[in-house]
Amino acid sequence: MLIANQLSFRYTAKQPWILRDFSVAITPGEVVGLRGPSGFGKTTIAKLLAGYELPSAGMVTVDGRPLGQRGYAPVQLIFQNPELAVNPRWRIRQILQEGHRPTADLLADLGIHSGWLDRYPHELSGGELQRIAVARVLHPTTRYLIADEMTAMLDANTQALIWQSVLRYTQHHKIGLLVISHEDALLKRVCDRIIDLYSHSPQDATQMQLR
Repeated sequence: MLIANQLSFRYTAKQPWILRDFSVAITPGEVVGLRGPSGFGKTTIAKLLAGYELPSAGMVTVDGRPLGQRGYAPVQLIFQNPELAVNPRWRIRQILQEGHRPTADLLADLGIHSGWLDRYPHELSGGELQRIAVARVLHPTTRYLIADEMTAMLDANTQALIWQSVLRYTQHHKIGLLVISHEDALLKRVCDRIIDLYSHSPQDATQMQLR
């Protein structure tokens, strides 16, 4: 189980809190939604759960162990902007092989063409590059996946393809999935339950409603 226990975050002691006392538990194979407007700490939550940032207070544990900062990474994050996840100087083939070698079936399921593999990231469209970013994190050791507005900037057809592929993969491999989005229709369609931030400020995170 992925557990965030009373997470709080701010960059320095003199700056305001970005997040206060946020808690969530995600079980393997469960799809949890996190809904809220900009400025309510959604991306901060994503980075804390994936280990990109350290909490100012609280703890993230995976299967009872504190989330590590190095080595084995059981929690993977998909950014809204795939450019943040890839090395612009590497060809796509090298990007995909950095951590593992995705299967041909996974690449086909995501609509990734073999002709893309020898290109550089700037030679792909945003939708094409996001498919690469998704394939890159669907690693055999991934236990939990954080999708932070991962299809918000894409056309409807690409959104549908990516979500269908991700949901099939996570359900088959019993991967816990946190879907971060402001799109109510998407969350209702794919999630087992939703954490709603709309009614609460970042300073009042202890009152978040689960439904």
